[in-house]
Amino acid sequence: MSENVTVKRINGEILTDPSIKLNKRRTWTKNDWILLLMASLSIVFLAVFAYAPLYGLILAFKKDHETKNILSAIVYGSWGSYGGLEQFRTFLTDPEFGNIMANTLGLNILQLMINFPAPIVFAILMSELISDKFKKTVQTITFFPHFISWVIFGGLFLSLLDYDTGIVNTLFVKVGLIKEPVDILGGEDYFWPIIIITSLLKGLGWGSIIYVAAISGIPSELYEAAKIDGANRWHKIRYITVPSIAPTITLFFILSISGLLNNGIDHIWVFQNANNIGRSEVLDTFIYKYGLGMSNYAYATAVGLFKSVISVILLVSGNFVCKKLSGRGIY
Repeated sequence: MSENVTVKRINGEILTDPSIKLNKRRTWTKNDWILLLMASLSIVFLAVFAYAPLYGLILAFKKDHETKNILSAIVYGSWGSYGGLEQFRTFLTDPEFGNIMANTLGLNILQLMINFPAPIVFAILMSELISDKFKKTVQTITFFPHFISWVIFGGLFLSLLDYDTGIVNTLFVKVGLIKEPVDILGGEDYFWPIIIITSLLKGLGWGSIIYVAAISGIPSELYEAAKIDGANRWHKIRYITVPSIAPTITLFFILSISGLLNNGIDHIWVFQNANNIGRSEVLDTFIYKYGLGMSNYAYATAVGLFKSVISVILLVSGNFVCKKLSGRGIY
């Protein structure tokens, strides 16, 4: 009997149905194996850099020790070296705990209020441009800072804002905006504005990519129908563009909420100094100083685990609230 027909038994009689073909198992080709190999590299990456380091979380429950080798710190001593929640209690009772959390949350909430909607507005404005050549030029200029490291990008602002030789102070004095140079880099009151502005300049173009792609996927028929009905540009944005990209906005908003305790040490570290330490010390810099600076791996790991647990709680809570309010969420 041929393999491309289905066998059926009716009233004890065997019949064949040539209209229904059997599902034959396809033989893997060379391209299939190549794709599998490429996909497996991502699994290896996660295993090495995401899951294997989880074993190091055991340090958060150990007592302080003097070893400078982090591998020795993980396997150091016996079960007697475990201190339970001692490291967490030490951090929560630290005199700097309140200031560190205030700086971390305050700076991130301001960035969430200012830097989160900025790429959305920028993407909408980009979609309204008529000239493709001008649009590509603007995109290239705004995307470029993303590919520059914070050491270089921040170094440019350190030079521009320098007290003695900075162009900003020199220009402001000449035009009469200020009578004498201002110590922008050393003043605590200027640190948060510097972080917000530099973060916005560096990430505005790159952060708008997803929203530009989402807007480009909106059917043009919707805009044409709205134009026939007498809708202007503002009406199209309000009733077509924004609702169409709302799922994308919700997704990134929830992810932004979960990252309220992540400041990015490479950004903060460039502008942090002894004069503005009161407003610039955040969880990321605190962990770096104790972990790599003082080799207090147990304490730094405990603080990092504390931050991760709170981030997970914020992620779940943000997703729950968004689903209740808008009916949309990550899961």
